[in-house]
Amino acid sequence: MILYPAIDLIGGAVVRLHKGDFDQLTEYGTDPIAVAKSYADAGARWLHLVDLDGAKNPQNRQIDLIAKIINSTGLSVQTGGGIRSADDVTALLHAGAARVVIGSLAVRNPDLIEQLLRKHGPEEICLAADVIWQNDAFYIAVSGWQEASDLSLFDFLNMFETAGLTHVLCTDIDRDGTLQGFNRSLYADVKQEFGHLQLQASGGASRLEDLQNLNADGVIIGKALYEGRFSVAQALEAIAC
Repeated sequence: MILYPAIDLIGGAVVRLHKGDFDQLTEYGTDPIAVAKSYADAGARWLHLVDLDGAKNPQNRQIDLIAKIINSTGLSVQTGGGIRSADDVTALLHAGAARVVIGSLAVRNPDLIEQLLRKHGPEEICLAADVIWQNDAFYIAVSGWQEASDLSLFDFLNMFETAGLTHVLCTDIDRDGTLQGFNRSLYADVKQEFGHLQLQASGGASRLEDLQNLNADGVIIGKALYEGRFSVAQALEAIAC
């Protein structure tokens, strides 16, 4: 299992949102490069980097800062936030990102996602399956998690199977930033149906026990690190057990 410590960026600062709500924001410092370096020093190999400014307005994308974080740490970085075009993907890859995370665009323009998977390869594209529970099923959320689409999680994943999709980041929005623990049954169901996917679990981690015996190939950890629930080194040890 791969550990992905998370850094969310607004105006160059390190922040966390509660359930994706910009009105429920907590700032955890103004030096994301130092935070990323601390993760690398603790043994992390990957970083999950979200540009929340870019998510709200592509004109405010923090691509220079993203490039500095990549070049300063030696970490492999997967990054996203408001990806709206093929040019956005190319720009982030040229900035040094190892993988680009794409969310709402995959719902609105699945044909483009298939083209991107063919052009860049499955290792450089990760789809964000951010889900909301309604009508007895999980549905994909769009528009910065502000609304649910009419596309169920499993239908969404099925759309890209033949295109070679490999990496999927699945967030239970109701748990994101809550420190309530992962939705284990959600990830178990996804892996049972799509065992070939490299699944990243996100949303709710609060204890080292949350990382153990989890049916996923990677874990995104954010608030638990900033709140001191455990360290990157402890998390790496936990997932190695």
